[in-house]
Amino acid sequence: MGGESMTHTAPRSGGSGTGPVGSRTGQRLSGLAVALGLVLFLGGFAWGAVVYRPYTVPTSSMTPTIDAGDRILAQRVDGGEVRRGDVVVFKDATWANAPMVKRVVAVGGDTVSCCQDGRLKVNGKEIDETYLPKGTPAEMSNFPTVTVPKGRLFLLGDERGNSVDSTAHLTDAASGTVARSAVDARVDAVVWPMKGMLERPTGFEALSTLSSPGPLRTITFLVIAGAVLVLGGGAYGPIAKRAGAARARRGSAEPAGAR
Repeated sequence: MGGESMTHTAPRSGGSGTGPVGSRTGQRLSGLAVALGLVLFLGGFAWGAVVYRPYTVPTSSMTPTIDAGDRILAQRVDGGEVRRGDVVVFKDATWANAPMVKRVVAVGGDTVSCCQDGRLKVNGKEIDETYLPKGTPAEMSNFPTVTVPKGRLFLLGDERGNSVDSTAHLTDAASGTVARSAVDARVDAVVWPMKGMLERPTGFEALSTLSSPGPLRTITFLVIAGAVLVLGGGAYGPIAKRAGAARARRGSAEPAGAR
């Protein structure tokens, strides 16, 4: 009435309205990031659950590589894939009725003995075992040459003075060796405390190629990338809303007739 203007200004995007905030493109990209992030995050966990098994090591026989109480991730592998230098989880009824963790130092057809110059000898070659506690010999006492039968493994703990390993079973029918079929998994990393991936045992490279690490790094990347995408995509809405509210406050603070 009386010539009053009936024109209304449309609410700005990001104001106090209840509609979606931010641009349509931003909303779509946000939704896509969340969806992709969930696929990567859940897919990484599912892949890890299929490929890896967690174990808690109860003894110090693998110190300093793995200490008592450490939580490890071991890749499920067939015993035929195991190579010299691998740290494996196995179960043998003649050793103990429980999973054990030891390092493979010789495979079927190898000869192994100790000690010459304080070092283990495999197939006539002295092995530089850098994973042993510094300043300690390869064995506390010598043992005679053992020829490892085909399809079997000779295993030692890294803490040689405190490990019930193949040297404690030399008088057994299999001369302390364990069947490859007894191996359940190969240790890839110590995850608690966070020691990370096991170092590759380079002292065995002169005898044959070493095992390749499992896909743990790739799985970890997928999980982290997925979490970042989910958090980033989910944060778009609140950030766009705050930005819109800030623009609205700046607009309402402009003096009348400023435009």
